[in-house]
Amino acid sequence: MSQDKMHLINKIFHDKTIRTVWDKEEEKYYISVVDIVSVISESKDGRKYWNKLKQRLKEEGNESVTNCHQLKLKSSDGKYYNTDVCDIEGMFRIIESIPSKNAEPIKQWLAYLGKERIDETFDPSIAIQRAIDLYRVKGYDEEWIVKRIKSLQERKKLTDIWKENGIENNIEYAILTNEIYKEWSGMTAKEYKQYKGLRKENLRDNMDNIELILTDLSEEATKRIAAKQKPSGLNENIKVAKMGGHAAKVARDDIEKNLGESVVTKENKLNYKYIEEKATKKKLKEK
Repeated sequence: MSQDKMHLINKIFHDKTIRTVWDKEEEKYYISVVDIVSVISESKDGRKYWNKLKQRLKEEGNESVTNCHQLKLKSSDGKYYNTDVCDIEGMFRIIESIPSKNAEPIKQWLAYLGKERIDETFDPSIAIQRAIDLYRVKGYDEEWIVKRIKSLQERKKLTDIWKENGIENNIEYAILTNEIYKEWSGMTAKEYKQYKGLRKENLRDNMDNIELILTDLSEEATKRIAAKQKPSGLNENIKVAKMGGHAAKVARDDIEKNLGESVVTKENKLNYKYIEEKATKKKLKEK
């Protein structure tokens, strides 16, 4: 399970934070087991409670434990630790192993969590509104949110065109996206993230308005050229992706000529800093 495919969404249950992750490829939630167990058991040390329960379930041959995965989630001390997570179905099985008056309310909460995704399938506007609300909570301004939501919608149109032109898997989508980025920014998406000091955070969520506009321009140009020329297969689509990226490169060069500075910056929208990593490196050097 690649954490790059995940998106962290903290959920609240009775004033308790339940660390919840959305896997966009599998289209399912993964939930922190220790957070749920802490709420149900009302234990002062939910982690110790879960470790004992996990050992018992293993000895009993309970499949709930084998269906758990580990992801790095942010803890209360601000650092990231490997944490057991499982999907909603697996969580129901674990809850059944814990005698508690809190079991039923948490089951209803989990059922509603699953219902959210079903509702979004029939009414995509719910998902869009949820994304808008999440960006607001994170502190993004309204002007940026409007641009970002529009870019999400336009990106879907581009991938639909690519699919029509014979692009079949996520690896090929990533290759084409990198060709677009390289053409106008001089970096692949991964290199661009590293340049901004990002790890798992979404690259576009950390672009300023001009960077986001140039990204949109490059993909819009690619989409229109691809729709017109109808390239077949990966190699032909790469050529078109470079054309789309070049359109944004021309715009970037003109803007920078007049500004007298680069519009591709190391800044990220919410000023992410990985202080704990720098501190660790410093300690290692001192040793």
